[in-house]
Amino acid sequence: MSRRIVVTGATGTVGRQVTAQLLEAGVGVRALTRGPADLPPAVESVHSDLSVLDSLRAAVEGVEAVFLVWPFASAEGLEEVLALAAEHARHVVYLSSVAVRDHERRAEQLIERSGLAWTILRPHAFAANTLRWAEQIRAEGMVSGPYGEAAMSLVHERDIAAVAVRALTQDGHAGAVHELTGPHSLTQTEQVRIIGEVVGSPVRWAETSPQDARRQMLARGWPPEVVDGILRAQAEMTLGPAQVTATVEEITGRTASTFRSWVTEHAHTFRAIR
Repeated sequence: MSRRIVVTGATGTVGRQVTAQLLEAGVGVRALTRGPADLPPAVESVHSDLSVLDSLRAAVEGVEAVFLVWPFASAEGLEEVLALAAEHARHVVYLSSVAVRDHERRAEQLIERSGLAWTILRPHAFAANTLRWAEQIRAEGMVSGPYGEAAMSLVHERDIAAVAVRALTQDGHAGAVHELTGPHSLTQTEQVRIIGEVVGSPVRWAETSPQDARRQMLARGWPPEVVDGILRAQAEMTLGPAQVTATVEEITGRTASTFRSWVTEHAHTFRAIR
């Protein structure tokens, strides 16, 4: 493993998959962690913090590329991190989102003028986001929320990682913005129905008002602007099918994973314990 790539967010939903797939490809992985982490023995773990520049110096020494997950709601400090990375690495692959929120747009701009070759990933909604329903499904066999007809093209985290790994290890991705989706547009009601079919017990969608949902999210401590942004986006998703791209297949050579296959892999999480 002469090549070495830094993976930030290595214990997260996508970062863990990126780490595993890089190892499978025979590439050395240096994982940035803020504390002890359950990672494969072949991974070189370095305790560091993206918000503390001095802690990153040893982490980026001798690396070829960086998989970047920026976990903050502001791009403040990113320019300095990129400058440090550019002293050693040649390429950065940044996990953005299709929403391109203000801090993500600013991050993309900083990356584009960092002097590094860059690739930006803009995934649509993660299939893993439906894990937030698991407790309610196990307990009640239902999911309550607004905008059941909101449509999404849910993408498997393994597919996002597969594209990231190719961008990190193969030529032809510099300057590219890859928009990633699953193969189907599914409403929230359809997602819930599929979960029930896979686990072998009917699950239904119970429609609630946006006002009730807003009150509940605020009660959990979510910032009002975040809550309003989520509800506004969901309302817009009811206007028609979600966009579906062929990017995963074009880059990896295989069709993007279906939501049903993702649920099958995680069925134990949704299945009630009897």
